[in-house]
Amino acid sequence: MSKPLDYENLNENVKKCQYAVRGELYLRASELQKEGKKIIFTNVGNPHALGQKPLTFPRQVIALCQAPFLLDDPNVGLVFPADTIARAKHYLSLTSGGLGAYSDSRGVPGVRKEIADFIERRDGYPSDPELIFLTDGASKGVMQILNSIIRGEQDGILVPVPQYPLYSATISLLGGSLVPYYLEETANWGLDIVNLRESVSQARSQGITVRAMVIINPGNPTGQCLSEANLKEVLQFCYQNNLVLLGDEVYQQNIYQDERPFISARKVLMDMGGPISKELQLVSFHTVSKGYWGECGQRGGYFEMTNIPPKTVEEIYKVASISLSPNVPGQIFLGLMVNPPKPGDISYERFVRESKGILESLRRRAQIMTDGFNSCRNVVCNFTEGAMYSFPQIRLPPKAIEAAKKAGKVPDVFYCLKLLEATGISTVPGSGFGQKEGVFHLRTTILPAEEDMPPIMTSFKKFNDEFMEQYEDYRGYSRM
Repeated sequence: MSKPLDYENLNENVKKCQYAVRGELYLRASELQKEGKKIIFTNVGNPHALGQKPLTFPRQVIALCQAPFLLDDPNVGLVFPADTIARAKHYLSLTSGGLGAYSDSRGVPGVRKEIADFIERRDGYPSDPELIFLTDGASKGVMQILNSIIRGEQDGILVPVPQYPLYSATISLLGGSLVPYYLEETANWGLDIVNLRESVSQARSQGITVRAMVIINPGNPTGQCLSEANLKEVLQFCYQNNLVLLGDEVYQQNIYQDERPFISARKVLMDMGGPISKELQLVSFHTVSKGYWGECGQRGGYFEMTNIPPKTVEEIYKVASISLSPNVPGQIFLGLMVNPPKPGDISYERFVRESKGILESLRRRAQIMTDGFNSCRNVVCNFTEGAMYSFPQIRLPPKAIEAAKKAGKVPDVFYCLKLLEATGISTVPGSGFGQKEGVFHLRTTILPAEEDMPPIMTSFKKFNDEFMEQYEDYRGYSRM
């Protein structure tokens, strides 16, 4: 007799749900690691796992918050700078019993106020702390909002392709429909409004009600930064089509060029003025996991709601209350991220030195990786303008595609598995993010230590050249 939790009796949405970042490649890499092979995990944007050092100031403040008895030690000032002691006391005073006590389900009010102040400084427009909810990483916030939007399989969410699989996985889990809009690789992963209109028309012709649009800015996995003009077009499009815009802005600190600095969707919306700025519904997401913080394991994130009706906010609060409270240390990290040391503070110079060092190194690594991929046979890669990833196109020869089919593998999975076995480099195949038919990619982070980058790219180039040599048929295949 079959039991409720036997595989065949599981919720179908659970079985449909796919998350390639921790999929087949990652599992094989973990197996090889257990067997003693050195693995370079570039599959996930996890900076500290690849050697990035934590920023000193926030860790000192959190250490004192986690062990408040240290504040009573007469020698505490010999170990911790005075500004870290003051900030730890400040955060402890905001809680109802230290880090071990539940907070409000929306997050600690004082931290939400710090985030609102940060948003006002960034955008030039006031932000309401009552419309900011803290979450266990931005992912939980995305899931919470999609859960509020999706009512059934006829509800569609416009998602960029390639996309971060959090979106496809969550939409599957909630029983909604993903409506893809393709980014244009030859235009540096640009967003085309004509393409958006076609996607919406096609979905509507299939009886799907498109209710929301996702933008990831800077892009994951594609690394592009949206211009102000592009954002205006997107906002206008959402307004005309009555869509809520979900702005995934978790990489806003990760910018590696000067032509297109980060600008938030909220700022552009407010700058537009008129009815659109008061009517278009927008939810924006941010986190401590990315930027030069890279505190993925702390699980600190938030979302801010713009033009969302009070009754809806109450319902979202009610659902958040089911989980009681986001983790409190993660909330304090958010407070520290949006309110870092200021000029004149004891910790300021060290904080600036550490954060600038990380960002400048990431900028150099983005260039090393792009140049490395573009020097390889049958590999083409756009420059990583922002975020933490390279997304090169791998032009696989027909014989390689044939060999993949025989092995029962998607062609780019086949390539990435061969790369893993040969070099220990763990990547994510482009098919995990979505891509145009017959086009193949892989995603790798730009996070390995800067001194490790040249040998990693040399190792990749050697593998790729040998792979192409093996599978190219010079009689019937011309290199592109």
